[in-house]
Amino acid sequence: MSLKNKKRDMTPFDMKRRPVKQNIFLTPLLWAVSYILTRKQGLRKVSRIRMKGLEPPYLVFATHQGFSDYYIAPRALFPHRANYISDMEGFAAFGNWLYRRGGCIGKRRYVADTAVLNNVKYALFTLKQPVVIFPESRHCDAGVTSCISNDIGRLAKHFGLPVAVISAHGSYLANPFWDEAHERRSKISAEIEQVFTAEEVKRTSAEVIQAEIEKRLKYDEYSYQLQEHISINYPKRAEGLQLPLYKCISCKAEGSMAAAGTKLSCRACGKTWEMTEYGQLREQESGKLLHIPDWYRWERRETEKEIEADGYLADNIVTVEALPNEKGFVPLGKGRLEHSSGGYVLYLDDTEQQAVRNSPDSFPVRVKAENLVSAQTEYNYRGRGKCIVLSTKNCCYYCYGSEPDFIVTKQEFAQEYFYRKNKLNKKEV
Repeated sequence: MSLKNKKRDMTPFDMKRRPVKQNIFLTPLLWAVSYILTRKQGLRKVSRIRMKGLEPPYLVFATHQGFSDYYIAPRALFPHRANYISDMEGFAAFGNWLYRRGGCIGKRRYVADTAVLNNVKYALFTLKQPVVIFPESRHCDAGVTSCISNDIGRLAKHFGLPVAVISAHGSYLANPFWDEAHERRSKISAEIEQVFTAEEVKRTSAEVIQAEIEKRLKYDEYSYQLQEHISINYPKRAEGLQLPLYKCISCKAEGSMAAAGTKLSCRACGKTWEMTEYGQLREQESGKLLHIPDWYRWERRETEKEIEADGYLADNIVTVEALPNEKGFVPLGKGRLEHSSGGYVLYLDDTEQQAVRNSPDSFPVRVKAENLVSAQTEYNYRGRGKCIVLSTKNCCYYCYGSEPDFIVTKQEFAQEYFYRKNKLNKKEV
């Protein structure tokens, strides 16, 4: 997938352009493709709770474990057409004309934009369509819920419409974020539930609405795999797991983990674990079983300890591409990405001058930690390896790094900690 912006057009995507109803001729095709793909992956039916009699418009929040979620949502909403909040990559990959007529509303991840809010309002109240939002904003790293914005309760309260939640299990197991190129067959279950009627939204606080939505968006895919006795015998099932599990839980060396076949090992201390067919890690020497999300959460705590000891700073040489619009990527050459408690700073070194001249942002690009709920991370985007995506209102900057200390999962943990700290400090003030 090259997606080159051949004319190097850096004009920002028009976020103010009104969404349209899902094309009536495309809709049956979308339903058919969604049914076939989800059925192939193991989804037999979507359970419906309190959905009888619910008619558009209404607001929908959905889990976002992997690519399957894009197909589970249309199947869950059948027979209603919908509008979907989508990142810029989809517009570049499928084209503006097709993606818009598929019902998509453009947004840059983790960027607050009133134009997007206005488009959601337009889709709900003028087009009279359900609007689907994926609050996690990215696919999950290690089978547990990603960071969720604490504004979704207020958003639901603001619109005063019925709220439904689509929750799925098994789509991560079928396509783990760290190895999306190789699909596994899994048992997928999904349900859609009307959590609040319009009347219930009006008389319920934003905090309670937030808590109820979050409760239904929580998942632990490896616990689900054990409970449902889902066997995944793919012979290379551990390859890529070193990306979320980047730090050795035995010797604490960072960037030392490697995976091959079903084995995960540390190059520093030599410890080895085997990923069982039921998604657990068995230590080779002791036979002790480890839960993958526990290792992932331990890494988060380790990162937070490092920050509290004033030992955290990420400073990496990166190759930068810009995605300003649906026309594709513009190469910007080499740069440097710095991450600290203040947020991100992207410097450009060996930059093609024409691209910089046409850029909608001035360099260096700075994004404050208080404005960024999490870091947008990619493990192997477009087959190019690890990547941090830094977004402004005008452009997305894809920063690819190859240095051993370019650990994107750690930056994700750090940024979420900085954001929470900023929010807490503001509340105290």
